Amino acid sequence: MPIVDSAIYINGQRTQTPLDFESTLEQLRSRGGTCWLGLYRPTPEEISAAAEEFGLHQLAVEDTLESHQRAKMDSYGDHTLLVLRPARYLDDVEKVEFGELHVYTGPDFVITARQAEVPDLAHVRRRMEDSPELLTMGTVAIQYAIIDQVVDEYEPVADGLGVDIEEIEAELFAGNFGVSRRIYELFREVAEFQKAVAPLERVMTTLRNRLATGNSAWSPAPGDVDMDVAQSTELDRYLADVQDHVVHLNERISGMRSLLANALSLSSTLSSQAAAQAGVEQNEQMKKISAWAAIIFAPSLVGAVYGMNFENMPELAWRYGYYGALGLMLGVGVALWAVFRHNKWL
Repeated sequence: MPIVDSAIYINGQRTQTPLDFESTLEQLRSRGGTCWLGLYRPTPEEISAAAEEFGLHQLAVEDTLESHQRAKMDSYGDHTLLVLRPARYLDDVEKVEFGELHVYTGPDFVITARQAEVPDLAHVRRRMEDSPELLTMGTVAIQYAIIDQVVDEYEPVADGLGVDIEEIEAELFAGNFGVSRRIYELFREVAEFQKAVAPLERVMTTLRNRLATGNSAWSPAPGDVDMDVAQSTELDRYLADVQDHVVHLNERISGMRSLLANALSLSSTLSSQAAAQAGVEQNEQMKKISAWAAIIFAPSLVGAVYGMNFENMPELAWRYGYYGALGLMLGVGVALWAVFRHNKWL
């Protein structure tokens, strides 16, 4: 079985640690309380078994089986499906790795199906068990703790992407215009990151609204203590804090997308300017080459004419013909040099 941890909590204390779905449900129904089942990369058969035992809606199960879902929260009567896209930044390759976490929540159960190494749900469970007053508030408190962990793990991702963007800006202003590919790759990662984070603002609003209206799906389970107004208000403060972090992250991500868009535009502009400058320099070099070619060609032309050795060439019999030919070569060369110099080709 893919169960990495399971527990039944009564009044915030772990009372049972069942080993499979069937025994979990039996003990839950007989003793009451709240159960939390943690699954790691479950197979389709195992997901179907959990769905049959806990009465999960077929559409919710299909979302889990298909995977690659967007972050969202769907309601199916007495239970909900929360889909999260946890992420972690890999320093060695400077990439963002995204995972997927499905959280089924009912009046007395939470089932988490994790498809990647993140988030650290063991840490979440320890935190909740160290705060039994939170566990007594029902399954919505577990939902809060899971979302809070995912959002906390987003912060290092945002920091890593921020450092990458700063490095790209430094390379651009250092004259390295070959970073366009890296900018595009970062832009895609930031866009994917935004898809994971942006929907959470709506999810948190929905959670707070349902908590305020006392939705039955999140009422404390049998055996737990009903939340009073003070507890409900305190839990809402926790949810509001996570929502504030989500808003802050969304603002950071929007800023990153703007910076990358500007960097990509700047890279294109600088590359175009560099290409244009290279074209201008190449054109100047071609002018010089053409000018010297013309200057060298002039005496070659004179020499070629008088080297044809026709009999009827009066200049060949002229006493000063040789000196005249040399003078003509020199004169034409100097004249061409002066013309090219005047036109700034030389």
